[in-house]
Amino acid sequence: MAVLKMQKINICSMKKNRKQILETIQSMGVIQIIPDSGNEQGFHKMDTSAQRFQFEKTAATVDQALEILQKYVPEKQGMLSSLEGRKYVDHQIFDQAMENKRLYLSVANEVVQSEKKMAENHANILKMQVKIDNIRPWMNMDIPMNTTGTKKTDVLIGTLDREYTLEQVYELLVQEKIDAPVDISIVSASKNQTCLVLICLKRDTGMVEEALRIHGFARVPFLSRKTPKHRIETLLDKISQLEEETEKIKARMSDLAVNREDLRLISDYFRIRAEKYGVLGGLAQSQNVFFLSGYVPERDAGKVVDKLENNLDALVEVEDIPEEEEVPVQLSNNHFSESVEGIVDSFGLPHKGEIDPTFIMSFFYVFLFGLMLSDAAYGLIVSLACGIVLLKFPNMEDGLKKSIRLFFYCGLSTLFWGLMFGGFFGDLISVVASTFFHTEVTLPALWFVPLDDPMRLLLYSMLFGLIHLFMGLGIKGYMMIRDGKYLDCLWDVGLWFAFLIGLILLLVPSDLFASIAGQKFVFPAFLGVIAKVLTLVGLIGIIWMSGRRKKNPALRIALGLYDVYGITGWLSDVLSYSRLLALGLATGVIAEVVNTMASMMGDGVLGAIFFIFVFLIGHTMNLAINLLGAYVHTNRLQYVEFFGKFYEGGGKPFAPFKQHTKYVRIKEDH
Repeated sequence: MAVLKMQKINICSMKKNRKQILETIQSMGVIQIIPDSGNEQGFHKMDTSAQRFQFEKTAATVDQALEILQKYVPEKQGMLSSLEGRKYVDHQIFDQAMENKRLYLSVANEVVQSEKKMAENHANILKMQVKIDNIRPWMNMDIPMNTTGTKKTDVLIGTLDREYTLEQVYELLVQEKIDAPVDISIVSASKNQTCLVLICLKRDTGMVEEALRIHGFARVPFLSRKTPKHRIETLLDKISQLEEETEKIKARMSDLAVNREDLRLISDYFRIRAEKYGVLGGLAQSQNVFFLSGYVPERDAGKVVDKLENNLDALVEVEDIPEEEEVPVQLSNNHFSESVEGIVDSFGLPHKGEIDPTFIMSFFYVFLFGLMLSDAAYGLIVSLACGIVLLKFPNMEDGLKKSIRLFFYCGLSTLFWGLMFGGFFGDLISVVASTFFHTEVTLPALWFVPLDDPMRLLLYSMLFGLIHLFMGLGIKGYMMIRDGKYLDCLWDVGLWFAFLIGLILLLVPSDLFASIAGQKFVFPAFLGVIAKVLTLVGLIGIIWMSGRRKKNPALRIALGLYDVYGITGWLSDVLSYSRLLALGLATGVIAEVVNTMASMMGDGVLGAIFFIFVFLIGHTMNLAINLLGAYVHTNRLQYVEFFGKFYEGGGKPFAPFKQHTKYVRIKEDH
C-alpha cells in the first residue's frame, strides 16, 4: 500500500572477507549497491572487466549448447510449459554441480563444436551435390574428365548455350568456313545447353574453337582424372560418409543431453559470478579493507545488519537518507493490490514525494474492467481459467503471476456486472430455450439491462467517472496536506472541488439533464443557493488564486482565466467514461448477434451442430476482442484521466544486487 522506506547502508570489512560478504549480500538480494566514485583518498577500484567478460562469455557458451541440444534433442514440453517458471533447486544440488563445472564446460564445448562440425558437413554435402548436378549432363562421356588430347590432337570439352543436334554443330563449322578435320560427339543436349566433345588437330584448335565461340561455345574446366560416372560415384560415397558422420554426432548429442539440467545450473553459476565481479569492480578498496554503500528497505535493514555483523565480521552502519536525495523505488502492497503493480510500473514508478497509487487504483481498475466486459459467462471463463493456472503453476515468474491474478479478479468483477445486467453469453439462455425447447426462459438482471436502457448506463458511467476523477483530485490534496501545504491545498484543490460540485448541483435539476436522464430532478431551494455560492466562490477563487505567485494583477487574472478554461478538460475527462457504456454495449450486442446467427438453422440435430459451431467461434472471438478492449481502455482511464489529476511517475526502480538467474531459482537457507 506504499513505497517502501529506503535507508542507506555502509559496510566495511577486511578484504579477506570480501568474497563471502558479497556472496551473502547477493543471496539475500535486498541491497542495491551504489557504485563507488573512486575519489576517496587511499582507496582504489579493481579492474574486473576481463573476469566479468570471461564469465559472461562462458555463460553464453553454455546457453548456446543448451539451445543446440533443444534443437537436436528437444525436451517434451506441454502447451503451458512457459507458465511453469524457473524450478527451485537446493543449495546442495547447485554446489554439487559447481564441483563438476569443468566436466560440464567440456560437455558444452563439445556440443558447440559438434554443431559446427555438422554445419561443415552440411555445407560440404551441398557443395558436392552442386558438383554432381554440374557433372550429371556429362554422364555419357567415357573418357577422363581432364582429357586434353594426344600428341597431335586436342580434345575440346565444352558447351553451347542452347540445344543443337550433331548435324547442326557441323553446319556451324561449315557456316564459319572451317574445312579442318574434326570429330564431334554430343554427350547430352537440353533446352539451355548442349554438351559436346570435339577432337581436332592441334594446328586447327584455335581456328575451330574461335568459330564455335561465336555461337556461344565455352570450355568446361574439369580437373578430375576419372570419368564423369566414376566421379559422381566418388562424390556420392563422400556424401554418404558425411551423412553417416553427422548421424553419429546426433547420436552423441542424445548422450550429452542427459547433462542438460547441470548445464543450466552452471550457466546460472557463471551468470551470478559475472554479476558479482561487476559489483566488485565498483567497490572502494585499500590494501587491507574494502567499503561499499547501498540502499536497503528499512524492513530488511535489521536482518542484513545481524547477518553481516554476527556471522561475517563486518562493520555495518545504517542511516536515514536525506530528503533531497533521490532513492530507488520498491512498492509494497497487499495480495489483491499488487496484481496491478505491473500497470503502474508500465506508466512509471512514483517519483520522490508522490504516493503509491497502486492500492486505490486496484479497486477502480477491477471495477471498471468488469463494467466494460460485463458478461457473467465471460467473467466466469476468465476467472476460472486464471484460477486454474494460478493453482497448477505456483512457481511461475512473479510478473506473470501478478498479471494472471489481475485477470482473475477482473473476471470476478465481470461476473458480478454480468449478473447485475443479466448477460450470460448475451441472451444465450433465452435463445436456446426458444429455439430448441420452444419456451420462454430468461436470466433476469439483478439491476437493469443496458441494451434496454442505455442512457441509464451512460449516466452511471459518468457518475463512476466523476468519483474516479474526484478521488484523483482528492489524492492531490492529501499529498499537499501531508507536505504541510495547507493553503496550496485550499487554493488548488478545495476551490476546484467547490467549483465542480457547484456546477454539478446546477446541472442535475436542469431541463438539459432531464432530457438526457429521462427524469426530472427537483432540489430544495436552499440547495440551489448553495450550488450557486459554491460555483461563484470556486470560479472567483480560481481566477484570483491560480496565478497567486505573480505580482502583476493583470497577469494573475489572465492565468486564473486560463486555469478556469481547464473545465473543458474535466468535461472531456468525464465524457471519456462513456467508453464504459460503449464497450459494455458492444460485448452484449455482438453476443446477441452471435446467438441469433447460431439459431438460424432452427432445432434438430443439424441445427444443434450448427449452433454449437457458430457459438464456439463467435463467442471466442467476441471474448478475445472485448477482453483486449477492456484491458486497453481501462489502462487509458487510469493513465490519462486518473493519473492526470495527481501523478507524474518517473521514479527509478529498486534494483538489488541479487542472484539473477535464467534457468533455476536457488532456495534460500533459513
